[in-house]
Order: sequence, then C-alpha cells, then structure tokens
Amino acid sequence: MTEDARARVLGAVRSSLRVDPAEAESRRQAIEARLAAHEVHVRPPVDGDLEARFAEKVVLVASTFAPVEGIEGVSRAVADYLEEQELEKDIVVTTDPLLERVRWSNEFAVARRAADPGDRVSVTGAFAGIAETGTLVFVSDRATPTTLNFMPETHVAVLARDRLVAHLEDVWAMLRAERTGLPRTVNLITGPSRTGDIELQLELGAHGPRRLHVLLVDT
Repeated sequence: MTEDARARVLGAVRSSLRVDPAEAESRRQAIEARLAAHEVHVRPPVDGDLEARFAEKVVLVASTFAPVEGIEGVSRAVADYLEEQELEKDIVVTTDPLLERVRWSNEFAVARRAADPGDRVSVTGAFAGIAETGTLVFVSDRATPTTLNFMPETHVAVLARDRLVAHLEDVWAMLRAERTGLPRTVNLITGPSRTGDIELQLELGAHGPRRLHVLLVDT
C-alpha cells in the first residue's frame, strides 16, 4: 500500500469515528506518555535462587540443563552432552562475544555461519534467560543468526549467569538499556519444539529442534 493510499484509508476511518481533533490529539499524547513510561504491571513472585528456579523450569519443559564453572568449561560440557546423546561433534556456533571466548577442543569440527539444512547441532549464545518460565531469549543479528535456533535437530544454548533474570519484563528493560533499538527478531524459546496435534500424542521436534540443552555459565 502506498503512503497516499494509507493516508486516505486512515483518514476515512478517522472521519467515520467523528472524534474531535482536540480529543484525538489528547488521546495520542496520553498513549505516547504511557509507552514512554514503560510501566511494569503485577508480576508473580519468583522467590529463592534464580538459578535453581530456572533449572527446574528448564527441565519441566523437556529440556536438559547443566551448570558450567567458567567459560573454559564450555567445550568439555558440549562434548560430554554430544557423547551422551551419541551425536557427532560437527557443530555450528554463533560468533557472539560469549562464544568467541570459547576455546573449542580439536575433537570438534566447528563452523561459524548461519544454519544449513544438513546441520545437526548448533551451539548458540543466549541474550537472556527467564527464571519464571525457564525461557531463553535470543536476538537476531550478524553474530547470532536466527536459523541456528530452529533448523538443527539439536540446539545447545549457552547462557551467562549474569544474564539470568526473574521475569519477562526484565528482558525488555535490558534491551532498552543495551541497544539503541529493538533487533529485527526477538525469539522466546521455552523447551524444544513440540506438537500434540496428532492423536493428542506429544511429539518433540515438530517445527524445530527436538533437543534443547542449556548450559548456564559463570563468566
């Protein structure tokens, strides 16, 4: 739709509503003020240790979880998980600052790019984790291609301990504080892909990875 056509359609809508121009301007200012305030509404309490709550929720949604002591332990933790799952150590990884600090063992074949259809395992950095629900947050940019979150059958997500927050609202506050604008895509992932459409039988891997393994790293 062209700008002229859009203006005509919106003008017709405004005319049909028969709203006084002064009142319309007052409403607009009220809406803009509310958006600018970023008001936080009632949130459920998240008591106790955030890591324990996050780990519990991650497991409840059919993911697996492991804490890692320091960035130097990431390579071994990924290798252990792939061996446990009897998977090859061909991995595609993101180039975000966290994973760029990992020194991968020479037992891995490591690629750094967006996902290809034949890729089986991705290892990505997460922007944040939400303890309330066990949700991981991923943002799209050159260093963290969205395809790596969805195309490979096995997804290993690496989350820095200091990026763990209590509520979803905390994530939006982080984005506003750390970025000049929202990224093109913000993906909230809670567990591996699943469906219950076929005879109400839960199947993992329906629309994305069938395995999601979360490594929480003290950096």
